[in-house]
Amino acid sequence: MKSILVAAAALTLSVGIASAQDKTIRMGTEGAYPPYNFINDAGEVDGFERELGDELCLRAELTCEWVKNDWDSIIPNLVSSNYDTIMAGMSITDERDQVIDFTQNYFPPTASAFVAAADGVDLAGGVIAAQTATIQAGYVAESGATLVEFATPEETIAAVRNGEADAVFADKDYLVPIVEASGGELMFVGDDVPLGGGIGMGLRESDTELKEKFDAVITEMKADGSLNAMLVKWFGPETAQY
Repeated sequence: MKSILVAAAALTLSVGIASAQDKTIRMGTEGAYPPYNFINDAGEVDGFERELGDELCLRAELTCEWVKNDWDSIIPNLVSSNYDTIMAGMSITDERDQVIDFTQNYFPPTASAFVAAADGVDLAGGVIAAQTATIQAGYVAESGATLVEFATPEETIAAVRNGEADAVFADKDYLVPIVEASGGELMFVGDDVPLGGGIGMGLRESDTELKEKFDAVITEMKADGSLNAMLVKWFGPETAQY
């Protein structure tokens, strides 16, 4: 009987290990912040973070799938276990780090910028659009300007175009292609503003083993140059690199 119990315990342990290894890691993203993440014409998650996330999972020998979630609930739904990670252009901040954990950054600290439809906009006292629950919204709220928040980044741009806001404040990497494609309708105004500690993957604070796995492969990709190659592919040779 004892040998049977030992054998049963060993079988249970081996099954537990196998099931943990076979677990599908659900990668949460917004799908609305190109070129970081967006939904392509085939209806699939695409962009820099899709390519990077797939490579991280491959190197970590993890099976992963992508889950789309609106930005304003992306952290609560991670905490509620709707998915296991966040890769959504999310800057590492002290405030967020009190609720969730982060890997090391996979995108270096970068500038935020203002875009308007005309030069001479009053950035200090005007109406500035920003996406809800972003570090840019927090910055505007403390600046003395009037903040108008929107659920999606597209809506912040639309607010400038339709006159609802004097300017939009967002990641410069997001704004550059929009300004270039506007044919002079939109322009950068004021100075760039450095914010945040770079962009990292968000995880639940209890998922320490998963964080260690992803940290290890991010370190590996920084060392072998493959992360820099992706940054140049998606953001151009002028982007910050490791």
